Amino acid sequence: MVIDVWAQATTPRFAAAPWLQTLLKWTGREGETRGTTVAETLVAMDAAGVDITFLSAWSSPTGDLISNSELQEQIDQAPDRLRGLATVDLTDPMGAVREIRRVVDGKRIVGVRLVPWLWDLPPNDRRYYPVYAACIEAGVPFCTQIGHTGPLKRSETGRMLPYLEDVMLDFPELVAVGGHVGFPWLDELHTMTIKFPNFHVDTSAYALHRLPPAFVDWMKGVGASRVMFGTNWPMLSPQRCLDGLDGLGLDAAARDAFLSGNAKRVFKL
Repeated sequence: MVIDVWAQATTPRFAAAPWLQTLLKWTGREGETRGTTVAETLVAMDAAGVDITFLSAWSSPTGDLISNSELQEQIDQAPDRLRGLATVDLTDPMGAVREIRRVVDGKRIVGVRLVPWLWDLPPNDRRYYPVYAACIEAGVPFCTQIGHTGPLKRSETGRMLPYLEDVMLDFPELVAVGGHVGFPWLDELHTMTIKFPNFHVDTSAYALHRLPPAFVDWMKGVGASRVMFGTNWPMLSPQRCLDGLDGLGLDAAARDAFLSGNAKRVFKL
């Protein structure tokens, strides 16, 4: 079984975001603004043998790029294959709490995702704290981004120390999933994994053959029970990401945990 924990069925609003243009250029899709459909997502999943994909809603300082309502409509198109990660507006903390209570059910909508660089606010900013409390109350993970940014935005918000460390210390019950590997701060990744049993990481935004060697070593050691497969579709296809799977040198147990076992446990699928 394969579960992709980071993907988007993008709207035209998302595809037209100025910060996305560098990523579109890198992936050979410069100027594309129509978005990505659920049907296209399912075709890409089938081509790579992906069973379940987590689609993300995206809020931003300028409004929703993929709203929670649009996310629910996307899941409705393939409820056996898709799960969702909700979004919230950080500028309205109590509204964010109410939105999590409204849409997150732990079955179809299985977590909350916010990307700190988009808000230019590190995860220990006070505006996130009601969101963390609401995630704990709902019994779902908080998903975020760690490491440098591909878009032309500041990378500092993706540092794990001290920003995400502060969060894990203040909310020891919070289950956190950091996407995009965490490069170049892989020493911080190792430290966070050892220190916090509720901290996890996904490999989204990386084709597996491009993973840093230090990260692959981490996957085979302390990270074996903490790492999950992700793509960042449609920026990268599942097939392209999985092409390097055999080259990682994972044993059968570590491979199964990476591809689906850890995600099933953490997201209570």
